[in-house]
Amino acid sequence: MEKRIVKIKKTPVELYKILKFENLASSGGEAKFMIFEGFVKVNGAIETRKRKKIYPGDTIETGDFVLEIFLQ
Repeated sequence: MEKRIVKIKKTPVELYKILKFENLASSGGEAKFMIFEGFVKVNGAIETRKRKKIYPGDTIETGDFVLEIFLQ
């Protein structure tokens, strides 16, 4: 698994936006589909809410990537 540090400037950020901005999805629509289909975990649990609020300290897993969220 590849770990990435993601620094956000404001909180909260919606889950699908992080997937899109980190190039794990090519569009917002693709990111929402990935979430809806259960391909994304937040803090170790499958998350199906595309507008789930993400805060510093959260971790996001999808495919071979783990994103660790920090405040910039």
